[in-house]
Amino acid sequence: MGKGEPLRKRFRGDASEKCALILYNDDVNTFAHVIRSLVEVCGHDEIQAEQCAVLVHFKGKYEVKSGSPKVLMSMSDKLNKMGLKSEVLKIPVR
Repeated sequence: MGKGEPLRKRFRGDASEKCALILYNDDVNTFAHVIRSLVEVCGHDEIQAEQCAVLVHFKGKYEVKSGSPKVLMSMSDKLNKMGLKSEVLKIPVR
């Protein structure tokens, strides 16, 4: 799936660039914790968060949100502090 390249902690590109917040599967966190985290941090409703959690579980990673790099980097930091593994990738222009 390798679309895009990881961003550094301090984004130096165009703030209007589109990026993706990627969440990775792990063997530590429960579905309930992942769902609660996505609702709290990303603003997903319960159903959307549950669908994302299932896709992450079966695919190994999933794009849970897209948007501006600044907003997504903040969300990624919060998810990582909650024990989840995430990163922000640039979405290549086609």
